[in-house]
Amino acid sequence: MNRITRSHYLRLGCGAVVLAIVIAACSQVPVTGRSQLSLVSSQEMLSMSTTEYTTFLKSNKVVPADDKQAQLVRKVGQNIQHAVERYFKDHNLSENLNGYKWEFNLVENKEVNAWCMPGGKVVVYTGILPVTKNDTGLAVVLGHEIAHAVAEHGKERMSQGMLAQLGGMALDQALATKTAETKQIWMTAYGLGAQYGVLMPYGRTQESEADHLGLIFMAMAGYDPHGALLFWQRMSVLGGPKPPELLSTHPSDETRIADISKAMPEAMTYYHK
Repeated sequence: MNRITRSHYLRLGCGAVVLAIVIAACSQVPVTGRSQLSLVSSQEMLSMSTTEYTTFLKSNKVVPADDKQAQLVRKVGQNIQHAVERYFKDHNLSENLNGYKWEFNLVENKEVNAWCMPGGKVVVYTGILPVTKNDTGLAVVLGHEIAHAVAEHGKERMSQGMLAQLGGMALDQALATKTAETKQIWMTAYGLGAQYGVLMPYGRTQESEADHLGLIFMAMAGYDPHGALLFWQRMSVLGGPKPPELLSTHPSDETRIADISKAMPEAMTYYHK
């Protein structure tokens, strides 16, 4: 009986510690105000982002800057960047972009993918260009991926990974004693080194949040947000059979398109504003 009691109290104690870590480490998404787990500081994320982005570019085939497709990625990316900066200024959130040094690169890769790290470090894979088709389709992708970054979804995912695998260990301690594990958590958080087929592997709440914000950002940048419906319809025919939405990290194609349609009136208030 005593042994069971001690075990019981030990589990309660461990649970209390984890709960205390979670409560102490909660922050809000800078744009939407949603509560999110945050075990990593923004400065730490920016530092790691610069390092990992440089490493990625060195180990992958970057399309030359004078290439027409690379120029298109940079042009549309910068238009979205300026829209994000204006949105954050209008909402008194400009300080959340401190330390951002935007970069837009096109990488030779057949994957239908794109991503944005903290600090505005963006990569688009050539494999997604046949699906984007034009400037507006590319604006959908870049608005969505940049929304993930400015909403700090990567930091949230990394915090969740650190809590699950390292018990909430501080990042500096993790880097010093758990280098391989920390590296893997980062790679998982940003989808590097793995094929996912449909953009970044965020959770359904984060995906929906990025869809909504990305719609606003592309509209502010002068791209018709209705292009998002056409893009996601094209995406829906890729990849063959998909798991039920309950078992998927992404919203179902039907749910995503329906939610984007519901957000369209709001997005249109930003278009040509």
